[in-house]
Amino acid sequence: MQWTLVVPLKPLAEAKSRLSDTAGDGLRPGLALAFAQDTVAAALECPAVRDVVVVTNDALAARELTSLGAGIVPDRPRGGLNAALAHAAATVGSARHAASVAALNADLPALRPAELARVLDTAAAFPRAFLADAAGVGTTLLAASRGRELRPFFGPGSRARHRASGAVELCLDAVHSVRQDVDTGNDLRAALALGVGPRTAAVAARLLMSEQ
Repeated sequence: MQWTLVVPLKPLAEAKSRLSDTAGDGLRPGLALAFAQDTVAAALECPAVRDVVVVTNDALAARELTSLGAGIVPDRPRGGLNAALAHAAATVGSARHAASVAALNADLPALRPAELARVLDTAAAFPRAFLADAAGVGTTLLAASRGRELRPFFGPGSRARHRASGAVELCLDAVHSVRQDVDTGNDLRAALALGVGPRTAAVAARLLMSEQ
């Protein structure tokens, strides 16, 4: 099964506020963009992924991610993360004749294409399925097979909400790069330990230099 991935991205100036203890205002937008670039680049290399669509209203992010091969869907509802995802999923599903769609976090800078393929191949067996984040509280991926509504419930405590909504939790080992999203300084250090993509590595190097 081939998947269309929908990746939500806030305006860069508003993104990653929880990293304020690790990265200042001048670096956070660049980090958020680097996370998204490395996430999208890795996703596009995944054999289970047909295409990647980023839902965002940020002009710089749209330009940079389009150059990597992603499509862009504007966040027309402007009603928060889940409204943006539902809108984008409906848009791409209609354009691609009820394609199989998965929502993927934009902050997975250590993402490995082979691990993502394993998650998506497993998700294909279920109408809706999700993968919990490394902390075991949130969600990094929610998948809806062809013709099924995505019904996203991202946000704090989303693991429990997705499970309550009837989505099947994917319990997989050795897919750490698909679980390791980055919201805090500790998350960033964990992602760096896994090995991040080149754009995140470059921005993180500047961050480390600024701390010296």
